Amino acid sequence: MKIIDYTTVGGKNLIMAYIDDLTNEEQFEAFRIRRKISEDGVIALETLNTRHLRGKLWEIKFSQSRIMYVVQDSKTIYFLHACKKQKNKAEKNELETAIKRAKEFGFKVD
Repeated sequence: MKIIDYTTVGGKNLIMAYIDDLTNEEQFEAFRIRRKISEDGVIALETLNTRHLRGKLWEIKFSQSRIMYVVQDSKTIYFLHACKKQKNKAEKNELETAIKRAKEFGFKVD
């Protein structure tokens, strides 16, 4: 499965920038998740700690982090936003950021 990370107009990959700021252990977990999705596709999502947020928007929870994503089809997943997990629910502003980015790619999340 192809993973497409959210990238700014200037070319900065915001998902990888977030991962780069994690501890070594958390980075290892993030890369393990990415590899599992790349190799196993949609089936991998069934084995990860995921949660439905809204519409097509989901999140993967690991360590103290969340990656919010949308699955386009069985071949492509968009990682839209990554943030620290602070409470049991996604923070409103973090959720709004992911929704805005999903809409930029043409996904309906409401």
